[in-house]
Amino acid sequence: MTKRPTMTDIALAAGVSQATVSLVLNEVSNARVSSDTRARVKEVAQSLGYARKTAPRLTEARLIGMLMDDVSSTPFAAPFIEGARAEAAAHGVVVAVICTGADPAVELAAVQMLQDAGALGVLYTSLVTRLVTPPKLLGQMRAVLVNCHDRDHLLPSVTPGDVTGAFAATSALIAAGHRRIAHLPGEGWTEAARDRLLGFRRALAAQGIAFDPSLVSQPTWTVASGRTQMAALLDLPDPPTAVFCFNDRVAIGAYEALTARGLAVPQDVSVVGFDNDDLSALMQPPLTTVVLPHDEMARWSVTRLLERSDLQAPFRIKIDGDLITRKSVAPPRAI
Repeated sequence: MTKRPTMTDIALAAGVSQATVSLVLNEVSNARVSSDTRARVKEVAQSLGYARKTAPRLTEARLIGMLMDDVSSTPFAAPFIEGARAEAAAHGVVVAVICTGADPAVELAAVQMLQDAGALGVLYTSLVTRLVTPPKLLGQMRAVLVNCHDRDHLLPSVTPGDVTGAFAATSALIAAGHRRIAHLPGEGWTEAARDRLLGFRRALAAQGIAFDPSLVSQPTWTVASGRTQMAALLDLPDPPTAVFCFNDRVAIGAYEALTARGLAVPQDVSVVGFDNDDLSALMQPPLTTVVLPHDEMARWSVTRLLERSDLQAPFRIKIDGDLITRKSVAPPRAI
């Protein structure tokens, strides 16, 4: 099945922010976007086959509630919201987004309000893949846990396939001929970090490459920590020829550390990231990375809510992200 283009795809192709794309395609008349930029965004959207579905008038609307624990700490809120909005609009449904700050009292009040309003269902959404304890009242409504899951599996959930994504990222480095591959991992308390490390190790094992703990750095999360930990790896007696980074911002830090040592990507060290952050395509060279499928997860969740099938039977679905091959991977330099 061909993946439907998203606003993120249009933003990358047009060289503008996702916010600009949203303003143009949603026809916000008073937005300060030049006529040339509007025309370019619309042209790119048309060339990619993007079709925006018009939501029904509020007076006629059917409603889905989207509870989100945060909307500002990461760039990942937008794909969740836009994916849910677009899929719901295709079915004549509107999405109401409620930021709860992960406060149980606010979550309960929001679920009660949505139940009283006759909402069709609830998308209980977390920006970080994690175990959650949703309000018990949520069990009385059609609901899907998005990017999270409950301990007793009482509610259906959808999370990203971080293990398979990391396996694909590491396998790309192995396929290029690398055997001494490092990993800049995320913070161990996150499921994403643990799953990506697992995928990294499985890819090595699948090709008979022994796991070397010295090639796994201290936890990283930011550009600065990626820079520091990559520098530490380069100080090893036998440094790596390739590195798989927990996310694309960590990969930016790795690029900076390599540049500071007079090394080039990918001629001296190959680098692969994760998340397909908007910045990854603009890096020099553009970064090979794995898509974090938040848009697809939101669309799938809306579809499940609107189906007539029983949601009470517990299930947990993982959606894999594609490996985006760019210019940051090459065979290791011959010694």
